[in-house]
Amino acid sequence: MDILERIRNLRLERNWTEYQLAEKSGIPQSTISTWFRKQNLPTISSLEKICYAFDITLSDFFREDEYNNLDENQIKLIRNFHKLNKAQQESLLVFLEQL
Repeated sequence: MDILERIRNLRLERNWTEYQLAEKSGIPQSTISTWFRKQNLPTISSLEKICYAFDITLSDFFREDEYNNLDENQIKLIRNFHKLNKAQQESLLVFLEQL
C-alpha cells in the first residue's frame, strides 16, 4: 500500500486542501507538504492524527479491500457520507433510520 497515496485519496474524497488536513489533524502543513515533496512517510503518531482527522481508525486506513463487496451505489453513498460534517452525518443517519 502506498501510504501517501492513501492520504491523498482520503483528502481528495473529502475535497480538503492540504491546509484543511493540517488544521483538522493538528499537523503543520509544512510537514504534510514535506511528506509528499520528499516522499517521506509519516510517523505512526502522525498517521494516528491523520486518521483522527479523517474520522477513521488505523485499521480502516490500512484496509485495502474496504469496498470489494459493495455495489456502485453503496460505494457512492459511503464516499459522500465521509464528505459530510458530523452534524450532517448524524442527520442523514436519523433520516435513513426513519425510512
